[in-house]
This record gives sequence, C-alpha cells and structure tokens, in this order.
Amino acid sequence: MCGRYASTIDPARLAAEIGGVDETLLPEAGQAWRPDYNIAPTSEILIVTAAEDPGDERPRVRTARWGLVPPWAKEFGAGPVLFNARAETVTDKPSFRGDVRRRRCLVPMDGWYEWRPGAPDPKTGRPVKNPVYMALRDGRRLAMAGIWSTYGDGRRSATVLTVDAVGALAAVHDRMPRILAPADWGRWLDPQAGPAPDLLAPPPVAAAEEIEIRPVSRLVNSVRNNGPQLLEPVPVPPVSPASPGTDDSGRTEGGQLPLL
Repeated sequence: MCGRYASTIDPARLAAEIGGVDETLLPEAGQAWRPDYNIAPTSEILIVTAAEDPGDERPRVRTARWGLVPPWAKEFGAGPVLFNARAETVTDKPSFRGDVRRRRCLVPMDGWYEWRPGAPDPKTGRPVKNPVYMALRDGRRLAMAGIWSTYGDGRRSATVLTVDAVGALAAVHDRMPRILAPADWGRWLDPQAGPAPDLLAPPPVAAAEEIEIRPVSRLVNSVRNNGPQLLEPVPVPPVSPASPGTDDSGRTEGGQLPLL
C-alpha cells in the first residue's frame, strides 16, 4: 500500500541528477514546485518518464495527477482514485494493461507513510491509528515503479505499483510500493520493452533491510498538515494485536481507500 508520501526534491535538480529534461518548467505546468511532506492521492506529483522524442532520448521529469485516469474514462478524475495498482494483476486489469506496456514511470519519494493500529481510544474503544514513516536509512531518494497515462486533453495521471511486503516491512502492512534500484530504472522506463517480470515481483529482502521504520506524529493523519516536522521521530506507541493493513471497518489506515 502507498497512499501518502513525502517528496522534497526540486524537479530541476532531479533532472540534473538523472541527466534528464525538466518539463515542469513549461508554461502549462502551472505554479512553481515546492517540497511536500504529506502528498495524498489526487495531488500533482513528480514522475520520470522515458523520452518520446526520437531525437532526444533523455528522460523527462513531468507532473501528473496521482490517481491514474484511463484514456477511455468518460471524465478526468470522476471515477475511482486509482492511486495504487497491484503488480500481480497490472498487466491484466483494463484500467492499467495498456499503459503498463508502454507508459511506465518512476515516482521519486523521500519516503512513504503507513498506519498501524495502536492502543484503543478511551472514548471510542477503537484502535488509534499511529503513522510510521519509511525511508532509506542513509537518506538517499527512493524511486518507485509507476505507470502513467495521458487523457484526451493532454492531462497526465499516474499510479504507484505495489507488491507483497518483504522483511520487516511486512509487519507494518502486507503491501509496499515496488522500490526500484537505480540499475533497474532504465529497464523499467524502456518503452520498447514490456515490463520485466522480475520488476513486477517483490524486491529482495535486502531492500527492506535498508529501510528505516520510524514512528512519527499523528499530525500526518490530516492532509492539511505539512512540513518537515511530520518526519520527526516520536516514541514508539503501544501497538494493537489487530492485523496490519485494515481496521475493523475494512478501511485502510489513515482513512485511505482499499487497494484495487
């Protein structure tokens, strides 16, 4: 599951680091980019795509709505918010199978959030949702596997692929975004090749061992809150014996919608 994350990289710097082109500078991109510590579905996010110009093969840094809108949708953004896609079924699902063949992208993140049920609230008796933040211990940026689409009017949208969680991450949630190692970025983006089966499978357990699982403030539970204070560690709260991933209403932590 990946329904909330942080991304603070400036798009021009990102383009320079990957030898790409920053297309967020184009007039239609709108307002200047700024760090966001609490990105939620339907937000405008940064993605990295393959070049579409045969004369310039440098990757493109672009913006897209987080929540893929299939090209055949009757209205942009009117249907379900497809912010995640299961890697196991992405090549079969009508909403994704066309784009996963030719429009794959990287979704850069500093880290992502999940929620664990904590001790019951004294007033409601329901478990309190305690957020944790997951990021590389050494502070390097993450790149998640994604797919993107273009609507009839040119607007872009994207989704993040998820796989079964591995290692210690499975104790937080049974799903995780598919982390891509830098060596795999080119393979994933290559529009001339289909998605490699190994990149649709869970990553090696060693990838999870590089991730820090950090309890953070419940301020992140509200999308109205933003800023670096959301990433500050807090004391480990008591954890409920309830299984990770959903509360007793069937909804996922943080009020997010169930995975598709």
